[in-house]
Amino acid sequence: MSTPRAGANAPLWASASRRSATVSRAPERRPTEESSWGVSRGGKDGGWRASGLPESVASGCREPPLCFGLKNDLVGVVIGQMSCNPSFGGIGKGHLMREVDALDGLCSRICDQSGVHYKVLNRRKGPAVWGLRAQIDRKLYKENMQKEILNTPLLTVQEGAVEDLILTEPEPEHAGKCRVSGVVLVDGSTVYAESVILTTGTFLRGMVVIGLEMHPAGRLGDQPSMGLAQTLEKLGFVVGRLKTGTPPRIAKESINFSILNKQMPDNPSVPFSFINETVWIKPEDQLPCYLTHTNPQVDEIILGNLHLNSHVKETTRGPRYCPSIESKVLRFPNRVHQVWLEPEGMDSNLIYPQGLSVTLPAELQEKMITCIKGLEKAKMIQPGYGVQYDYLDPRQITPSLETHLVQRLFFAGQINGTTGYEEAAAQGVVAGINASLRVHGKPAFVVSRTEGYIGVLIDDLTTQGTNEPYRMFTSRVEFRLSLRPDNADSRLTFRGYKEAGCVSQYRYERASWMKSSLEEGISVLKSIEFSSSTWKKLIPEVSISVGRSQPISALEVLKYEEVDMELLAKAVPELLEKYAECNELAKRLKIEANYESVLSHQLQEIKEVQRDEALQLPKDLDYLTIRDVSLSQEVREKLHFTRPQTIGAASRIPGVTPAAIVNLLKFVKTTQRRQAAMSRLPKTNQYLCETDRLQGEL
Repeated sequence: MSTPRAGANAPLWASASRRSATVSRAPERRPTEESSWGVSRGGKDGGWRASGLPESVASGCREPPLCFGLKNDLVGVVIGQMSCNPSFGGIGKGHLMREVDALDGLCSRICDQSGVHYKVLNRRKGPAVWGLRAQIDRKLYKENMQKEILNTPLLTVQEGAVEDLILTEPEPEHAGKCRVSGVVLVDGSTVYAESVILTTGTFLRGMVVIGLEMHPAGRLGDQPSMGLAQTLEKLGFVVGRLKTGTPPRIAKESINFSILNKQMPDNPSVPFSFINETVWIKPEDQLPCYLTHTNPQVDEIILGNLHLNSHVKETTRGPRYCPSIESKVLRFPNRVHQVWLEPEGMDSNLIYPQGLSVTLPAELQEKMITCIKGLEKAKMIQPGYGVQYDYLDPRQITPSLETHLVQRLFFAGQINGTTGYEEAAAQGVVAGINASLRVHGKPAFVVSRTEGYIGVLIDDLTTQGTNEPYRMFTSRVEFRLSLRPDNADSRLTFRGYKEAGCVSQYRYERASWMKSSLEEGISVLKSIEFSSSTWKKLIPEVSISVGRSQPISALEVLKYEEVDMELLAKAVPELLEKYAECNELAKRLKIEANYESVLSHQLQEIKEVQRDEALQLPKDLDYLTIRDVSLSQEVREKLHFTRPQTIGAASRIPGVTPAAIVNLLKFVKTTQRRQAAMSRLPKTNQYLCETDRLQGEL
């Protein structure tokens, strides 16, 4: 193949699957927008596959996008391939989906076109922690993603498998030992670019395990990436080892669903994307899921055959919150565990038993499955297996996901120690945006902990690291009431449009309309005031106390559980009818009313955190040798390794004491005062001061 060379503005994607495909996509935002080069190896990692990252990479770049696959006939195999579970979203993960969508990522839109069962989890609690989730048709998702990607104007698909990095001398004004300028393909040819993003999934020195059998693979049937792993290790990156697994697949017709607990989808279904009013399929046409459970027989088979299970015996850390059935039996003895039987598609014969990830020998897996209620005659189509793989300590990257060691090299997805499509998509969006901004010399696009779940995810990784596959939960987030699924567009879409150029004009205008409509609606609701007795007459079905002497606003009435905008619009049609006509607007007004009284207090807390985040630490600060601040050697080493960008980030590093933060804070403020004083001096005085300093050093 010919050796492509990117132009002056060229982010490049590199994944690690041998069957690979890359995407780079021109954004929809402006007709004058130029596009970019992009390269990826592997449809595996959600970094590009789930996020639709090409939109971000392409923003403002000049060269046509480039897409690599190992062979043309394999491109269709990997683009949009869901490697593990046939689902998106969940508690915490649904928030990430909404935020990726707010930045114009693809996965939410594609899920709205490909789901077979839509459900909002955690409904018993408030909207701030609802978890949008959907079972996805694997075939449909792949088809719809390919349609979106392969029909993108200016997108090129070519052969290529990334094996190594091209490194050059570093930029003197930036930290780092060298600079990446492209990749070397497995056939020895090269692709040059101005920035590179690695989304390696489970392919870095990947090893598949079933029972005592182990063989090199990133996933069943795909070879691992060895050369790339060796290069990263030689560069000095701290490498760790993680493991994950997948359950067996079961033939649908062999399951006795009639004796199992049936779960139907929501009616109406809630779409993932802000630009979709509904999903592609009616609730009555969607597929059900079924619930069954393990039993003591399952425990007996697992405990009696641990000697045949090398994956469980490995000291490599596996996922705490999505563990294998062996890990659950060992950690929680004498417990019954849920197994959700999930369809893999409308016309698929396969059932995915969520909660039954297992790495026993295949014959023991079959024996275990048939012990479970409803699966007595089940036929196993494919055994479950484990995967062990390399990851890089995420404290070696900045909040923009650029590495400390190598300039213009970005990491996203499981290479940073995360697990799940949604976590990878969230990182993919941020990495793609920043790869493009870095090329243009523009400020990094960073989402803080106070702005989104994406910010919490990246801050946790870059300040605390991880020694087990990291999964997003609502409990990790301090400001849950403000960072809700319903308001991700108001938090991120405007920033994405103005600062990153990754948001389409249509999405920006839609978000602007929603923002102004919400503000106007809340103002109108506050302005409508009646006595409690009047409200009682207007809406007698609501138990409003008539003993209140002060007038009650419509916003306060909307806080009652049984009141919604439709009911209020019937009571005061001339003022409120238009706000009830749009279902999405009506729902969001209800949520805003529910949280109105508590948000003011949380906003004060957010401002306090933002003050700490505003105190930037010098990027070139040498923590090991600096003398103007009192820090222990342990703290110095932690700060040197993690290189936090703000005082707030430094305070979240384990082992960095409050006393160290106080001393660091004093140092930062003193430095800022000196710099401010120097900037106010006349140039002649600055010259004299500099001359005096130099003479003093002679």
